[in-house]
Amino acid sequence: MKNRKPLMAANWKMNLSLDEARDLLAGIKGAAIDFDKVDVLVAPPFTTLQLARELLSGTDVFIAGQNMHWEAKGAFTGEISPLMLKEAGCTHVILGHSERRALFLETSETVNQKVEASIEAGLTPIVCIGETLEEREEEKTFDIIGAQLRESLKSKCQQGKLPEGLIMAYEPVWAIGTGKTATPEQAQEAHLFVRRWLKENVGHDTGEAIRILYGGSVRPENIKELMSQPDIDGALIGGASLRADSFLSIIRFYEG
Repeated sequence: MKNRKPLMAANWKMNLSLDEARDLLAGIKGAAIDFDKVDVLVAPPFTTLQLARELLSGTDVFIAGQNMHWEAKGAFTGEISPLMLKEAGCTHVILGHSERRALFLETSETVNQKVEASIEAGLTPIVCIGETLEEREEEKTFDIIGAQLRESLKSKCQQGKLPEGLIMAYEPVWAIGTGKTATPEQAQEAHLFVRRWLKENVGHDTGEAIRILYGGSVRPENIKELMSQPDIDGALIGGASLRADSFLSIIRFYEG
């Protein structure tokens, strides 16, 4: 029986004006959420981080960056450092999202550098892994996510310093923004593989403690069934997190 506290994380991606963000954040802030039962996080665009920090001050809602560079400063036009994210109010950062890997050619090797830098800076990384439809159809799912785990967490695993607070997110690429969702059984199968890999490579206690989120067309209609699976510890939510009503319905999966 799992005793890991669920986490519902909203990835806004490149969406919402400041006015739209203000309305959404106000809706979240004013909602009745039992924070003893669930952790809540929002990952706005960089331009909205300051607004989120101001509006969510005094609440238990965490703020995350959607990406970062591994260097603390330097000539990296268009990038943002872990220290900048911390100054903007972030406690977490999303790393290796499938859109970053596919559209911006990020590799597990660069994700590994970012994981190490984020932890050293005091940020909690949310490390994303997942296979494409072609890879799943070729029955390569476990080969792919195993390789992504090995390379994305390489430095901290070799140092024996992977923190229990690190968060993994399994996101089958074929289910992101498509309306398709892995069945609860498919998601659990992948999450169990990740859990076993972590236990074997970073130790039983750390592997048991690390939360593994599911990402891929998560909606109010499927969250309860997903959360009933023993190794699914929350969700990384895209489109359904852009409206207060749907995001709050997902957050309050524990009701009823």
